[in-house]
Amino acid sequence: MPRAWTAALGNLMAGLPYPARLAFGLRRPTFINPGRTLAGTVDVVGPGVTGFHVGDEVYGTASANGTLAEYAVAPAKKLAPKPANLSFEQAATVPVSGSTALQAVRDHARVRAGEKVLVIGASGGVGSFAVQIAVALGAEVTGVASAAKLDAVRALGAARVVDYRADDLGAGRYDAIVDIAGRRPLAQLRPTLTPKGRLVIVGGETGGRLLDGLGRQFRAALLSPFVGQRLGFFVNRENAEDLGALTGYIETGAVTPLLDRTVPLAETAAAVRQLIDGQITGKIAVAV
Repeated sequence: MPRAWTAALGNLMAGLPYPARLAFGLRRPTFINPGRTLAGTVDVVGPGVTGFHVGDEVYGTASANGTLAEYAVAPAKKLAPKPANLSFEQAATVPVSGSTALQAVRDHARVRAGEKVLVIGASGGVGSFAVQIAVALGAEVTGVASAAKLDAVRALGAARVVDYRADDLGAGRYDAIVDIAGRRPLAQLRPTLTPKGRLVIVGGETGGRLLDGLGRQFRAALLSPFVGQRLGFFVNRENAEDLGALTGYIETGAVTPLLDRTVPLAETAAAVRQLIDGQITGKIAVAV
């Protein structure tokens, strides 16, 4: 399946945090080709596969990485028809980040209409989808990002935007927080929640070489049973059903991928460095 993928691994591509190396390689990357998500046209259908045919336009995730190539192999259970109103490059940015945001907002934060939701890291790949999905569910969203990216977050539908350097996020203000940036301690986040509020931590970026934010996730899960608020994290489960739900949002115009730029395959390494350094708003697509 040719055409495009999106850099979605972030710090994992740099081998951080160290525990991630158990899955991605201890001394060097296990996967020579780290690309994961894709959008393209079906060239060959494996035996026993139903629902897809040669020539179908699809998007999803590969079976074992390897989408930085002209052809990629993907399981049918992780593919869905490409949204009709997206280019291949746009569609390739959706599967991992979009499904992570969907599960964070819908399944774990359980956002409902009329609630106030805070998205920290709102200008990133997952955050840009989380803002739009929460708005589509009827929530009033506040997005936290760097000053240079606040206009982009506002354009996503956020009712309020806050510079990430601000200390005051609003005491007792939010019914749910989706934290993708991962730098604020629990002692700072919990007072911003209502007494029965929900905190969902997505990833971590504290900069620690050992746990890189995972320690904060574990502390949240351990504390949650003893307080009125629900605190925790989750691991994204990629599946065709969530891709279908995302397609519904996208084709109605409720969600649009925030694509910073498209680069040719030869510029992939430089694009990944920019992603890790926080120079990107939204996602990068690599056209093959």
